[in-house]
Amino acid sequence: MTRERARGGAGPGVLGIVSVLLGAGVGEVVAAFLLPGASPVAAVGGALIDAAPSWAKDTAIAWFGTGDKAALLVGIAVVLAAVAFGAGVWERRRRPFGALLVAVLGVVGAVIAVARSDGAPLAAIPSLLSGLTAALTLRALVAMGERATGERSSALSGAEAQPDRRRFLIWTAVATASGLAAIAVANVARTAARNVEALRAALRLPAPATAAPPVPASVELGIPGLAPVVTPNADFYRIDTALVVPQVAPEDWSLRVHGMVEREVVLTWDELVASPLQEADVTLACVSNTVGGDLIGTARWRGLPVREILARAGVDADADMVLSTSIDGFTASTPLEALTDDRDALLAIGMNGEPLPIVHGFPVRLVVPGLYGYVSATKWVTELEVTRFDRTTAYWTTRGWSERGPIKLQSRIDVPRGSAPAGDTVIAGMAWQQHVGVRGVEVRVDGGPWRPATLASAISDDTWVQWSLPWTAERGTHDIECRAIGADGATQTDAVAPPAPDGATGWHRITVSVA
Repeated sequence: MTRERARGGAGPGVLGIVSVLLGAGVGEVVAAFLLPGASPVAAVGGALIDAAPSWAKDTAIAWFGTGDKAALLVGIAVVLAAVAFGAGVWERRRRPFGALLVAVLGVVGAVIAVARSDGAPLAAIPSLLSGLTAALTLRALVAMGERATGERSSALSGAEAQPDRRRFLIWTAVATASGLAAIAVANVARTAARNVEALRAALRLPAPATAAPPVPASVELGIPGLAPVVTPNADFYRIDTALVVPQVAPEDWSLRVHGMVEREVVLTWDELVASPLQEADVTLACVSNTVGGDLIGTARWRGLPVREILARAGVDADADMVLSTSIDGFTASTPLEALTDDRDALLAIGMNGEPLPIVHGFPVRLVVPGLYGYVSATKWVTELEVTRFDRTTAYWTTRGWSERGPIKLQSRIDVPRGSAPAGDTVIAGMAWQQHVGVRGVEVRVDGGPWRPATLASAISDDTWVQWSLPWTAERGTHDIECRAIGADGATQTDAVAPPAPDGATGWHRITVSVA
């Protein structure tokens, strides 16, 4: 490295990255043991998620799907590395402004963490320590770098400068390794702090008082490439605002029901599992699902009907909404009638015969047929506030989304995909409108007449249904469209609308090359 490069370029910039890496590691370790939700990276990432407008959310999901959070973390790391690089260069040129910059980043992180934790003072500590560590490390490494290159003592001979160079390289390596090790320790500590996965694995669900009947074989058409009616847990879509997945032990969980009620009710885990539970097959869908998208899935859920816990509390006749709150602060506004009518709205503890996976809300989440998840499917739920729409707003409604979020009639084409051989083949897909049901599906090819497809049996009106249509494919390129007909006689609209503010609409259309 030349002296000129050390003075203004990659050398100090790299030291900035090393310093911030160590600072971030210290902050993550402290947060892991003190207050996991106060992780500097999680606090900043959560704030970005909260501040993102609807179009940014839709774009992220469209580009990255369920990998949107991983993409956000990568983006944060890239931006942080760029800022750290600049801070290192600035520290060399205009000491101590580079160190001050990374210290300010720590202060900003602390303010965000406190704001996101409802003012808990301890939440500021990880970010403050992160900024302080990064600032002190940057000052020390830049000073050592100057001595190592002889910039402060140009009269030193090469032999005299060797110990300083070795010391500089050693401390830079130590800082880098320590930062990486600290981040690894933080990840292990977060997992092991409560060992929630081990608790989940050891948990045995109580048998339901009202079991769902076996899923009939007739719900599956047996067509390769067609989505299964019941979605395996590992394949179930995940869309939520939790950058760090909450780790909640069952014995620490409780649900508070309050607001416009005759009496406040607190339900513990032991009380919940001792209650008469029921099973229900329900399809959940994300409002961000585009026409033909895959942010939808069906599971057999096990839990306590929400109407029963609301009945214990005694709901005020003027109430029309229940605001559910997650342990991470997310809120959803659910129409009261959807939780008190005859639908299978559940405080769910089981999914496809096993305890809820942690990423899907373990130990308890809400499941409400007929509503998009953003107004109903609160994971890690800890509060139900009985209130009114004209008094309270929820997380996504404050960002311009619809208050009530009923599922819209939709259908999609799963096969063929992209290409098909000439001759006899099949067009097949899925259709849904939970809590209404699907009466039929129609398909047309190249703008021709609509042809009725054959429906498989549906588990219930609360689940999606498979459909198929035989097709004699001729060589060339073909456009295929589908539309569903609801159990109420309504036909799926062809009007194209984006997901915001209340769900996408339009007919799913694919182009197929036949050879």
